[in-house]
Amino acid sequence: MVDYHQIPSPSFVLEEKLLRRNLELIRSVQERAGVSIILALKGFAMWRVFPMVARYLSGATASSLHEARLIFEEMGLKAHTYSPAYLPEEFDEIMRYSSHITFNSLSQYELYRDRLKSAPQPVSAGLRVNPEYSEVEVELYNPAARGSRLGEAPDNLGEKLPEGIEGLHFHTLCESTSYDLEKVLAAFEKHFGRFFPQLKWVNFGGGHLMTRKGYDIEHLLGLLQRFRAQYGLEVILEPGSAIAWETGFLLSRVLDIIENRGVRTAIVDVSFTAHMPDTLEMPYRPRIAGASAEQQPGKTAYRIGGVSCLAGDYMAEYYFDEPLNVGSRIVFEDMIHYTMVKTTTFNGVKHPAICIRKEDGSLEVVREFGYEDFKRRLS
Repeated sequence: MVDYHQIPSPSFVLEEKLLRRNLELIRSVQERAGVSIILALKGFAMWRVFPMVARYLSGATASSLHEARLIFEEMGLKAHTYSPAYLPEEFDEIMRYSSHITFNSLSQYELYRDRLKSAPQPVSAGLRVNPEYSEVEVELYNPAARGSRLGEAPDNLGEKLPEGIEGLHFHTLCESTSYDLEKVLAAFEKHFGRFFPQLKWVNFGGGHLMTRKGYDIEHLLGLLQRFRAQYGLEVILEPGSAIAWETGFLLSRVLDIIENRGVRTAIVDVSFTAHMPDTLEMPYRPRIAGASAEQQPGKTAYRIGGVSCLAGDYMAEYYFDEPLNVGSRIVFEDMIHYTMVKTTTFNGVKHPAICIRKEDGSLEVVREFGYEDFKRRLS
């Protein structure tokens, strides 16, 4: 049983045991399917545990120079790097930290192909393509939406890829099932299968939520094994959410309880807009331990208000098993993936500490943030 009052508030708390459980499952998929599964830093970039991740996965994928350098320095590996466009002044350094570089367009590849040839170490070049199919319903997160800037459409390519392109990369999933992958894969093969004889590898991107309860692992294995047997290509998957899914929480405490025109609001020491932006952007309702988002008789209702001064920094009513008081702990569940990586210091609000609850039950406070962290981002 976790004693939340022994943890500094606010804090992101990673449960080491749960992370290892996810990594073990993902490694089993990797080994059984004969594929490479790598960590997408855009979903989980807690580099304190990169040495653990490196013992289970085949590497990591970056979307910027900073992510690629972080992988190189803290995981001891070169990154699979992709960006919608590369900064010319950074490209030589990106090559230094990358084993693979995927280009978003033919024009980006043409711009940098000569520099790739002169790289001190070989770098495998890839091209992102758009299969023009996705099951993602939220437009903000749909890479295959009409007019998407992400990847070359089928009609933009001829019958042969430019010399030097060794891989194709698609990414149209988001916390999706293996059955969604099956549909996207069919579109990918239909539109781009003519290029497969020219390739060494294909990257199926992220969004493969294989650690979610109910995910059909055997179906996924069948898809991957069939593709590899049919085409003889190296297959790469780069999930972010799956690695850190259900591995920890964001702890907060109640600072005040106010009531206005029948609406009771508990003000907490975290911010939805600064610390949990996906809850407002997606949007989605985070789960709270000991509370329900659905109205239930006999339970006390509280709107949860963030500590910033943004008017919309709140979540609609939750129904709590027990009444809240100033000092009560509120635990936002499953807050490790796509949360820490997107936090800001908007409004100068205190940034949550980063902690690890070790497998033996002890707590490691990895980092706490203060005024200097806020100040250094400004000028």
